[in-house]
Amino acid sequence: MSRKVKSLFLIVAVVAIALTVFPLAAEAQCSMCKAVLSSSNARFIRNFNLGVLVLLVPPVSMFCTIFIVLRRHGRADRENHDGNATIDR
Repeated sequence: MSRKVKSLFLIVAVVAIALTVFPLAAEAQCSMCKAVLSSSNARFIRNFNLGVLVLLVPPVSMFCTIFIVLRRHGRADRENHDGNATIDR
């Protein structure tokens, strides 16, 4: 593994451990949602948090996919421009 991959893996692992150890800090509620849900039961609040997290997954995965594709495309362009000065027709 390269050094960049190791450091990225370490950062992801630290964040995952922090979210596991401190679950209250990772609640998926804004202050208004929390105020409205304060009179609800614990099961409803837990399901609401889960619903917010489920709704968060598609945009985050789309962003990550687009970022990865653009990064790979940019890397391929740099490799083509560094060594090969060809004209595409």
